[in-house]
Amino acid sequence: MSATVNEGSDTALDPVYRASEVIFGLLMAMSFIGSISVATDGREEVRTLLIAALGCNLAWGLVDAVMHLVATKTQKRRNYAMLEKLQIGKNPVEGRALLADEMPGPLAASIGEDGLEQLRQKLAGKSLPVTRPSLTGRDFGDAIIVFFLVVLSTFPLVIPFMLTDDTARALLWSRLVAVAMLFIAGATLARYSSGNVWLNGLVMATLGALLMAAIMALGG
Repeated sequence: MSATVNEGSDTALDPVYRASEVIFGLLMAMSFIGSISVATDGREEVRTLLIAALGCNLAWGLVDAVMHLVATKTQKRRNYAMLEKLQIGKNPVEGRALLADEMPGPLAASIGEDGLEQLRQKLAGKSLPVTRPSLTGRDFGDAIIVFFLVVLSTFPLVIPFMLTDDTARALLWSRLVAVAMLFIAGATLARYSSGNVWLNGLVMATLGALLMAAIMALGG
């Protein structure tokens, strides 16, 4: 029911989604940059790897944007079908069960049968759209945001290589920037969920470093 819930919100991209996309882009870029050797001869090899990192994130940003549109369209069709079933079906028990299946378990349990029945009656009385739901301008705008979140997360890691010819120093600063960005992403998620900002930031930075090590060890 996410699309139904989000119809009145400004954007379908909540902080969890945004932070996840940034973390994904960071890990993709870090896997390429991590393959740069401190002993790399000349700037050409470094330049090739950096271009590959940017190209990879451009490709994955495009894939993520398209898949966001696919997921949004699918969820809209599912919501429409659910609303249609609620209006056609006359059995309240089946209607409440249908709504409960669309909700997180704890939420469905907390509102109880009375809350589900009130929601069922409200949705059953809602007019169906004349045409089946389609993608809107906001959906395409969200897809563009997804694309840029993945792509732009690469650039802070590349900047140190543009500022110095010392590969070892550039690698160090690039990794420090990546850890700082992972910390910020973790802190953002903690603020959104009322968690410990510092603890979650440190955990995310550590987890990101471990994931990068695993990606490189697996040949990523």
